[in-house]
Amino acid sequence: MVDATSGMPASALALARLSKTFPGTQALADVSFSVEPGHFHALVGGNGSGKSTLIKILAGVYSADRGGSLHLGEQSFDVEQLTPRWSRDAGLRFVHQDLGLFPDLTVTENVLAGSPFPKRIGRIDWPEARRSVQQLLDGLDVDVKARSLVRDLRPADQTLVAVARCLRDRDTGGVGLLVLDEPTTRLPADEVDGLLQRLSAYSAQGQSILYVTHRLDEVLSYANTVTVLRDGRHVDTRPAAQHDRASLVANIAGHAPQDRQRQTRSSSGEVVLSVEGLRGGPLRDVSFEVHAGEVVALAGLVGSGRTSVMQNVIGAVKPRGGSVLVKGQQLRAGHVADAISRGLALVPEERVRDAAFLSLSLTENMSATTIRRHSRGGWMRRADERRAAAADIATYGIKGTVDAPIARLSGGNQQKAVMARAMRSSPVVLLLDEPTQGVDVGARADIYAQIDAAVAGGAGVLLATSDLDELLHLADRVLVLADGRIAHEACGPEITRTWIFDNVYQHEKAST
Repeated sequence: MVDATSGMPASALALARLSKTFPGTQALADVSFSVEPGHFHALVGGNGSGKSTLIKILAGVYSADRGGSLHLGEQSFDVEQLTPRWSRDAGLRFVHQDLGLFPDLTVTENVLAGSPFPKRIGRIDWPEARRSVQQLLDGLDVDVKARSLVRDLRPADQTLVAVARCLRDRDTGGVGLLVLDEPTTRLPADEVDGLLQRLSAYSAQGQSILYVTHRLDEVLSYANTVTVLRDGRHVDTRPAAQHDRASLVANIAGHAPQDRQRQTRSSSGEVVLSVEGLRGGPLRDVSFEVHAGEVVALAGLVGSGRTSVMQNVIGAVKPRGGSVLVKGQQLRAGHVADAISRGLALVPEERVRDAAFLSLSLTENMSATTIRRHSRGGWMRRADERRAAAADIATYGIKGTVDAPIARLSGGNQQKAVMARAMRSSPVVLLLDEPTQGVDVGARADIYAQIDAAVAGGAGVLLATSDLDELLHLADRVLVLADGRIAHEACGPEITRTWIFDNVYQHEKAST
């Protein structure tokens, strides 16, 4: 398939009737779309829409069902015989959410990992290795030194190093399509635009990009074209300029979007959480209170200590000093069981690492903290456990069966299951660390509904988030962490976009 006018392939990637079936699940059904050469092509869809399955087919992790076809440039491939080796040889390169970098190695060592290092007299020629990597970085307009340790780089620069590793052989025609899977999920807001501007520049220079994201503002601002999947099927492919946020949400969700309005709540309830002089890690002297029936949000730059506050409060980390009180009673420092018994529940930032038991079923995951409810005389009442799981699946809109391995669920449905588990204990204080990170607009709305229900039931919520919309529409109070302390506070209508930017980022601006 060659464009007769330009002499270039008509498509960098073309999929036709691509399907994938798992036992009891149709993950993809007759998906067809193409990515034009040199285009920044966004792939969006709700959790469970089939995006991850499609990416894994392209990476050679899964083989597709018989009957579909896949074309890269002028070459056609058998979709039933795809392997990771095939994917690489075909010119596909991937940057995943987990960047796969080695933080204690240099940029040079990371970029050249997996490829031959230049040698001289039988040994690695380090000057030449650093020179070639620096030349690559400079050519990609990445302001990073080849000698630097990856751990010392800003998050956006680490992502660009992963991109550089993918593009190191593009000059020899070895990179046909760069696939990025949610690369901005863990980036602070002030670094996202810089990364996307670089990616857009690479696209303008002729690099074809398939960009998977839940962040619709990124799609509308930077993508040339956007493809929408829903429930494993292709819904729409069109120029991004023909979309606005409402039309994009409607295509993803299957219905018109409903704007969330700021909740008007009173914080006159009793103090359910009191943190006094907390010290540990980056925290120097953190004090605040959370009342029943309110959402208090922690904002701040990466490394400001938001997650450290959560870990110290729940007892996962023992602080160097300070105290945590629940309804006036002091918790034992560094003792998670005491915190849980007093009514604290945590939804951690790292779902896969810290919250989901991937080898267990959805039922077993949701009952992990309430096993005693389903046991009698030392025996588990499995039927009772399954009934409770079925009720939660219906209540929280989780797409999965009681016996489904949680590893098979989409990220958004895993997150809703983790939230459902936390809600089972009717918490006095609900600790939420980036609860909607990497989930789609539909799952986000469901999670917000769970938070609203907890607050309406009298719980106090401590929310750590880097999501601007979450701060604007969910929080009753916002506390800004900087230099290990609470630097700023705003309530209700005082919480504006301008206030957040001025107070969250002013410390970084002052230091640069």
